[in-house]
Amino acid sequence: MTISAVKDITLEKFLMMPETKPALEFLEGDIIQKPMPKGRHSCLQYELCNGINQITKKGKLAYAFPELRCSFGSRSIVPDIAVFTWEHIPFLSSGEVPDRFEQ
Repeated sequence: MTISAVKDITLEKFLMMPETKPALEFLEGDIIQKPMPKGRHSCLQYELCNGINQITKKGKLAYAFPELRCSFGSRSIVPDIAVFTWEHIPFLSSGEVPDRFEQ
């Protein structure tokens, strides 16, 4: 479902908007609301992230994040699962994962 009738919104303005549930995505000027996930979807998403992380986290190869906002080009999407190689995770100086990935 497309929500935005405003075509002049920029990615920067979109990213300043408060987060919603379900998430809004920005695709080349259109704002689209993701469908609300259901039980089986949530179970599969959890199991897949957990399986990936069990294999890749210990060796610091990669990490799977559920529902992480990813912004690039003229898009800002919230994929069900985003997998980042370890060197592309922007850890804070404390070693924690930041709330926003701005790469």
